[in-house]
Amino acid sequence: MPARQNFKKQTLMARQPIFNEKIETVAYELLYRSDKNNNQAVFDFSGSLATINVLLNSFTSIYQNKKLKRLPAFINLTYDLIVNNTLPKLPTSQIVLEILEDVEVTDELINSVKSLRNKGYTIALDDFIYDDKFIPLLKLAHIIKVDVLEMSLDEVTEQVEKLKDYKVSLLAEKIETHEMLEHCKSLGFKLFQGYFLSKPEIVEGSTTDPSQTKILNIIQALQNPNISVPQIEKIILQDPVFTFKLLRIVNSSANNLVRDINSLSEAINILGIPEVKKWALIIAMISSDNKSEELSRQLLIRGRMCEKVAIASGIKNTTGYMIAGMISGANALLDIEMTELLSQIPLSKEIKTAIVDGHGEMGKILQNTINFGRGNWSEISSDIDDEMYGSAYRESLHWVTDSMTAIDQTSTV
Repeated sequence: MPARQNFKKQTLMARQPIFNEKIETVAYELLYRSDKNNNQAVFDFSGSLATINVLLNSFTSIYQNKKLKRLPAFINLTYDLIVNNTLPKLPTSQIVLEILEDVEVTDELINSVKSLRNKGYTIALDDFIYDDKFIPLLKLAHIIKVDVLEMSLDEVTEQVEKLKDYKVSLLAEKIETHEMLEHCKSLGFKLFQGYFLSKPEIVEGSTTDPSQTKILNIIQALQNPNISVPQIEKIILQDPVFTFKLLRIVNSSANNLVRDINSLSEAINILGIPEVKKWALIIAMISSDNKSEELSRQLLIRGRMCEKVAIASGIKNTTGYMIAGMISGANALLDIEMTELLSQIPLSKEIKTAIVDGHGEMGKILQNTINFGRGNWSEISSDIDDEMYGSAYRESLHWVTDSMTAIDQTSTV
């Protein structure tokens, strides 16, 4: 690996999904880091309005339910941003303004929030824990984000009881257990956010259903290092829909080929076995039944980003980086434990070690990529090239949108 070059620290930004009761993605919270606010997700409004709109569009546009759409963005505001009237005019239907939990509740703040609400903005109170001092803001807010991470079930119930007289929607954030998710649903929460929503619910005695078995069989077969082109073709041709989807995505803008590919054998010969394996795995993941599109989207972004960072870092053999990224969360897609998943797939020792322990160069890039996607800025290695990771993340967002669009369009042909 070449010596690291000196670089200027860049602004980092990621997004965390916000779900409704059906676990459908309805918005993204934009997680931002700058030199001034190293671990505080405060959005940067120092650029031009045009630049800000391009940035918002890039980070909130997804292909979902067979349509390309732009979801609302939750953006954190500091006290100064609110009271100094420095917020540019943004599309009110696409923005939710979050007031941080540590703001001082002053007359200036209350009047400024009232002005923003009158302009049509949706107001949310972030990391909320009830206190009488927040009553003026509760009367203005549309959404209350209750941080349930350190709360017991009874404490969450107590918070909801104190908020019942206010006309607000409740968002449960930092959910990390299935029990808490179900409890919040029973209390009337309408929105949900947290890492648990990307993790499997383990049900004792559960079995893998046929669709999951099919995916595992495809992944297992394609990870055989000695598999031949005819064997790959035979596996894929067993499912005509799978075959069509592979050809469709290979021909899509996501792959940037100079000519159309019209047969499976042609695709394998032109792309090579490693690329075909990756695309087949992508289709298998996206085709998983009864799972939120967001989970597939997150895994594809993670896998692509791992590969892009590895290439940009000068690593000669990047084989396996994309697979490591995608498999690192595939247990949630299949509702099985990671140890069980890895026991069924013949992955290399390097990939398994990277996923389980975060060891080696691959493990380091994988862990940094995971933390980047979650906006865990303090958990990212201090020596990473921010610009490299930021560029890889943005490119991966666009690539995944193109890929999912190409796959989903197969159903309309």
